[in-house]
Amino acid sequence: MIRMQALRPVPHTRVTLTDAFWAPRIEVNRTATLPHVRQQLEATGRLAALDLAWRIGMPNKPHHFWDSDIAKWLEAASLSLAAHPDPALEADLDMIIERYANLQHPSGYLNSYFLGIDPSRRWANLRDAHELYCVGHLIEAAVAHHAATGKRTFLEVMCRAADHVCAEFGWGRDQRRGYPGHEEIELALVKLAAATGERRYFEQARYFIDARGQQPHYYEIEARLRGDDPRAYWAKTYEYVQAHVPLREQTTVVGHAVRAMYLYAGATDVAAATGDTGLLAVLEGLWKQLVDTRLFVTGGIGTSGDNEGFTRDYDLPDEDAYAETCAAIGLVFWAQRMLATTGQGQYADMLERALYNGVLSGVGLDGTRFFYENPLASGGQHAREAWYSCACCPPNIARLLAGLPGLFLGSSDDSVWMHLYAQGRASVPVAAGVLSLSTQSCYPWDGAVGVTVEAAPGAPLALRLRIPGWCVRWRVRVNGAPLESAVLENGYLVLRRVWRAGDRIDLQLGMPVRFTYPHPRIRALAGRVAVERGPLVYCLEGVDQRERDLELLALDTSAGPAAFKPHHDHHLLGGVTLLRGPARRLGAAGGLYRSRPLSGDVTDATLIPYAVWANRARTEMRVWGRST
Repeated sequence: MIRMQALRPVPHTRVTLTDAFWAPRIEVNRTATLPHVRQQLEATGRLAALDLAWRIGMPNKPHHFWDSDIAKWLEAASLSLAAHPDPALEADLDMIIERYANLQHPSGYLNSYFLGIDPSRRWANLRDAHELYCVGHLIEAAVAHHAATGKRTFLEVMCRAADHVCAEFGWGRDQRRGYPGHEEIELALVKLAAATGERRYFEQARYFIDARGQQPHYYEIEARLRGDDPRAYWAKTYEYVQAHVPLREQTTVVGHAVRAMYLYAGATDVAAATGDTGLLAVLEGLWKQLVDTRLFVTGGIGTSGDNEGFTRDYDLPDEDAYAETCAAIGLVFWAQRMLATTGQGQYADMLERALYNGVLSGVGLDGTRFFYENPLASGGQHAREAWYSCACCPPNIARLLAGLPGLFLGSSDDSVWMHLYAQGRASVPVAAGVLSLSTQSCYPWDGAVGVTVEAAPGAPLALRLRIPGWCVRWRVRVNGAPLESAVLENGYLVLRRVWRAGDRIDLQLGMPVRFTYPHPRIRALAGRVAVERGPLVYCLEGVDQRERDLELLALDTSAGPAAFKPHHDHHLLGGVTLLRGPARRLGAAGGLYRSRPLSGDVTDATLIPYAVWANRARTEMRVWGRST
């Protein structure tokens, strides 16, 4: 039987990061990314669309998903405000919230596009029109704003919107049996239920989970009602929206990757809150299928740009990888919930992999340029952009980074869980009181982690320190003494005692360089090798190599990964640990085909963390290098 741990995330306002890796990125997010996204919302007409002033013949027609872009910025700004009070930012939020309050229909309906552009087609095309998706993001923003400021205006606006949704959709005789084509509202309604104490919002989330894919199929019903032929659906299959069969019957991760992640995250919330082990078993099966057959080594997901999602097992190319930034963010959200529900370290491992690699590559070091897709190889054609016409990724990265410290720790009644490591401080509520900790570390560049107890409740309490799945050797000392017997549970080292102020834990995680080889069924990667160290996936960039053509550079793996030496450069790319090791420069002369294998001249190679590629000149990049 599946055990549900019911871990509680520690709010980001109770965790302060002071490290050299994440703290600067959070500050850049606050001072550069948030203002940049706000300016783009204004410049592209998204905020003007709230005034319902657009008329036929005018340029820049609003789009039906624009509210979601605004909502993610509102959430990001609220999360930032909670940790860094800013009167000007708060006033700006209040102004935009007032515009939404004025926009809302008396029924509670809220969507700027369908109120101003196409009012006759409200709720007419749930499959494609993003109405419920936009409501979901606005709900998340309202919950974050209320938590940050204590103000109720936005929360009440979104409660009215949610009440309208609850009245429209459900199992009742006069209700529509519909559900969103782009999932997201499911997890948002769970958050709203927790913020307000209103059970009906949770039940609405559960309805959307259970109604999905049921027969008769709602998307066919609504298509006929609006005069469309269901067989003309552009995606050809409801797998695209994970509605081909009910969720409880699904065994394969399919379709649009972001939608899938939001659906699974919301379903995990529902399973955890209800103790539904059957639903959780389905989600565990989907998780295993994803990580075993459809996951990029960077934690990115979604192979194809055609459906922004999944194709088939082991279809994991490098240069053609889609790996949308939002999809990696969605994987972080799902992993966080699976971790909180089960207490199993495998989910923290995946959260870390996606966060440090597939997510972080989505934003440049300056905080104002972004990747929508994150390939694992480039001929030099890829560069981050300041904005996109479909601009889901920039504000999504902004909200993730604004609330990032909330991913680091969790608590249960008698335990404090350390999922991720960074230098900083935390104050963690438990049943007996509050445990205050400070952490000293240069992670992810170094595996040494020191944890000092600053205040403790005086009752027995377990500190659970994650031992990452990539870590083969580790050691721990408590108050200077080696630990005589180590208890490992589901990937966590369990240290249980009555903690006192001044107690010190020193954890040393072995962080050697590792070679990673692809599954033989990944045809595009035959003969390739990736290099990893700690939580980071490394890559080759042409700008660092003597041989700029990376197809002519082969990593020499004969001496093993220990031949690749770490070197920290405080001045490069914000301060990164490089890896330098042996390689061979392959000769290009000699004809198209040869009678002997290539050997090549001895040279060396420099690798940088994948997360910081494309921050210098346009150049080639490879995660999967040739191997000798």
